[in-house]
Amino acid sequence: MQTSPDRHEYPAHWEADVVLRDGGTARVRPITVDDAERLVSFYEQVSDESKYYRFFAPYPRLSAKDVHRFTHHDFVDRVGLAATIGGEFIATVRYDRIGAGGAPASAPADEAEVAFLVQDAHQGRGVASALLEHIAAVARERGIRRFAAEVLPANTKMIKVFMDAGYTQKRSFEDGVVRLEFGLEPTDRSLAVQYAREQRAEGRSVQRLLQPGSVAVIGTGRTPGGVGRSILGNIRDAGYTGRLHAVNKAFPDDLEELDGVPARRSVRDIDGPVDLAVVTVPAEHVPEVVAECGEHGVQGLVVISAGYADSGPEGRERQRALVRQARTYGMRIIGPNAFGIINTSAEVRLNASLAPEMPRPGRIGLFAQSGAIGIALLSRLHRRGGGVTGVTGVSTFVSSGNRADVSGNDVLQYWYEDPETDVALMYLESIGNPRKFTRLARRTAAVKPLVVVQGARHGGVAPQGHAVRATRLPHATVSALLRQAGVIRVDTITDLVDAGLLLARQPLPAGPRVAILGNSESLGLLTYDACLSEGLRPHPPLDLTTAASAQDFHTALSRALADDTCDAVVVTAIPWVGEGAAGDAALAEALRSAAATKPGKPVLVVHVELGGLAQALSAAASTAPQAAASTAPQAAASTAPQAAASTAPQAAASTPLQASPLPPDAASVEGTPVSPDAAPVQPSPVPPDGAPVPEPPADAAEAPEGAHLIPAYPAAERAVRALAQAVAYAQWRRDAADPGKVPEYDDIDEKGAAELIGGHLARGQGLTLGADATCDLLGRYGIHVHRALPAPTPDDAVTAAGALGYPVALKATAPHLRHRADLGGVRLDLANEEQLRRAYAELTDLFGAPEELRPVVQGMAPRGVDTVVRAVIDPAAGAVLSFGLAGAATQLLGDVAHRLIPVTDREATSLIRSIRTAPLLFGWRGSAPVDAYALEKLLLRVSRLVDDHPEVVAVTLEPVVVAPRGLSVLGASVRLAPPPARDDLGPRTLPAY
Repeated sequence: MQTSPDRHEYPAHWEADVVLRDGGTARVRPITVDDAERLVSFYEQVSDESKYYRFFAPYPRLSAKDVHRFTHHDFVDRVGLAATIGGEFIATVRYDRIGAGGAPASAPADEAEVAFLVQDAHQGRGVASALLEHIAAVARERGIRRFAAEVLPANTKMIKVFMDAGYTQKRSFEDGVVRLEFGLEPTDRSLAVQYAREQRAEGRSVQRLLQPGSVAVIGTGRTPGGVGRSILGNIRDAGYTGRLHAVNKAFPDDLEELDGVPARRSVRDIDGPVDLAVVTVPAEHVPEVVAECGEHGVQGLVVISAGYADSGPEGRERQRALVRQARTYGMRIIGPNAFGIINTSAEVRLNASLAPEMPRPGRIGLFAQSGAIGIALLSRLHRRGGGVTGVTGVSTFVSSGNRADVSGNDVLQYWYEDPETDVALMYLESIGNPRKFTRLARRTAAVKPLVVVQGARHGGVAPQGHAVRATRLPHATVSALLRQAGVIRVDTITDLVDAGLLLARQPLPAGPRVAILGNSESLGLLTYDACLSEGLRPHPPLDLTTAASAQDFHTALSRALADDTCDAVVVTAIPWVGEGAAGDAALAEALRSAAATKPGKPVLVVHVELGGLAQALSAAASTAPQAAASTAPQAAASTAPQAAASTAPQAAASTPLQASPLPPDAASVEGTPVSPDAAPVQPSPVPPDGAPVPEPPADAAEAPEGAHLIPAYPAAERAVRALAQAVAYAQWRRDAADPGKVPEYDDIDEKGAAELIGGHLARGQGLTLGADATCDLLGRYGIHVHRALPAPTPDDAVTAAGALGYPVALKATAPHLRHRADLGGVRLDLANEEQLRRAYAELTDLFGAPEELRPVVQGMAPRGVDTVVRAVIDPAAGAVLSFGLAGAATQLLGDVAHRLIPVTDREATSLIRSIRTAPLLFGWRGSAPVDAYALEKLLLRVSRLVDDHPEVVAVTLEPVVVAPRGLSVLGASVRLAPPPARDDLGPRTLPAY
């Protein structure tokens, strides 16, 4: 890159990839002297009208002086950015720093004039809005605080770009020109606008992948077998509604069709647009394919090919090059090393995956980073209850593989507004951007349930192939933060399916009160115990006896649902014996018709060895045609193993949708739990007993519109666990409707604290404050720490006690003894000098010389419960506030609660009540309740401190003794450092590669 001596170094960190409004991508980068020809070519493609709007006069071509001006920047006072696709400019923006009267200026002038030019063919794609975000971030970095722009009144599109940005603006009209002035500091409205644009753009980018009008499978084999040929057959057999093409450069020139599909040697040979390319060629040939796709205008890629970051450092570099190349052409990628994608919508019917059967259409969205786990999830949903129908089928499925580009965040953006998806299930092995995921999850969970299981959570490292930022937070903390965002966190894929089916089939419970009824007293008691274990409030089980008929079940369930003290009902059932016993279909119809009388309460069934009940329950209330399942040819399954040997993940490729049959003890219900790390087992075409894999009965009647399906479970514990998760999620939804507020405190000195922090950081990059500096800084936020005076000798201890006043405490503050009262390093209630000297001698006799103990003397605080308050800024997850009781037992049990900062008043209230030992704060076993209000205020002040000053990267208050009236902070530490970059406040970008 050419630079001249009077210019700053090229700011490579300004380069970024962005998703545009229509889902395509563009690259934003600084304009340099090397861009003269690109600029001239770009300008020639702009219409005369757009040129007139830019220069306020006819301006057919750029002069040599113009080209020099627009390509020579100092990257401080004069900056130009370009949006590029395929290396060519599609839009430009520049600012020039100005002073009083609009004359060119340098710092400290903090205003700049900004101007845009967008190629006509790319107007309406949100290019200018994205460029405005990026040029504003650049300007803030260079000390510019305001932009000014002059726009002709007829240029309504550009005026709208500025007005919709969300910045604080001033608008005036003078000499026939609209003048806009606006500050560049992010506001709540500007961030809301940015997030809304991000959601629409990223959601649209996934929609283009999942709803293509035409698909090309590149790498389709000439002979049966192989990944490409299998996927081509899967797309064709699923009834894909768009145009399908087979592509292989080795095809003979005279080959016109392959398996009834048009065959071409190259994407370039296809007449008409191609929206999606499924790439199955070996990794070394992928760059050539990507180039052909980009030149043909393909919108997105699903890269099945392996051999990338999953294969080591060389493959990781190959993966980076793949993403960079695809983004150059404005394409997004699912993969590489992906299992594929599925969309069951009747308007699309796309099975671009290695699953040889199309799952039944329904309302559940599935995302899996692992192909093996993805196919296991599809298998469970496929066979649950003898065949999942209606709303419990799959809407869309995405297996992201190495997720080099499209991630779970992008799919969440799509599901948020997808009318075909009611419940989202996700299997994640890594979270690339926890801060963003938490934000998106909170918004999604407010409108539809999001259930997540995370694999590799105890390994400490991301799976091979996943490039993610490291987090210092333990998995338990991340899980707590996800739950705070409304995510339903489960531990196994079995729990994932159990919770997902309940949430898709039944309404949310209004509370934790559960009625239990059935024809087995023992099964009822097991369900009762499970409810208590999960924190629910069960009614005593109602035993209908083993002689109960279907009508008895109907009557009992109707009565339970009509009871205002009941929020949900669990029905337990065992097989009937004897003559005249009702069949499964009769019981299913009895339960369904009873549930229909009170559709606002969830109903679950726990059944034991009732072969057809789960199937009948699903079929009895189906809202979709029963013949929804497609039947792929057997050849597709048989060719999958051979395909896997070529490029795809082998376990995933060889496993068909109908996985191995259930073990005998599971009858025909959903499969037994499997390890998230295990690949699905090899299929059997029929169960061991020779019976075919169960399908819904052909004569099953459809239920009235809006009828709920009743989920069935083979074990009480599984049913109750799913119900408890639904209860907690429903409570979160109610709480989220009124999240509370971050209170203002008149005694907070934010400016004074900023000056203190700036002064300390001026002396070093990162430091832990001393005791006096810590007390001073915390005091600016109304947090007062009890003085602790050093006592290197017994005489110093006596002097300190005299200054503080008796009674006092003597503490050893050596690292191995600090906050470890259980080790005996603390002496309390020392009422006079004699007791103090005796205690000093005891400590030195037990633990060594004073130099090792570092003893301090502190005034006694009122008795109460010892607690710990911490705040830390994690580079990946953001600022986190934590609370727990002090002591080794809490550390051993991990009984600590967490909330993201800033914390609202309602969140502070829930934080102190969410630890398991919270009863100790509220009068457990006759003790005096502590001052919870004072504790909540302390938590809110710590939250404000860290939120106002991101340079405060860690705060620890330990112990905080909470008494019946007031509290005392007896120890505190604060660490300062330059704050980590917050990408959620900057312009929209895709992860760098």
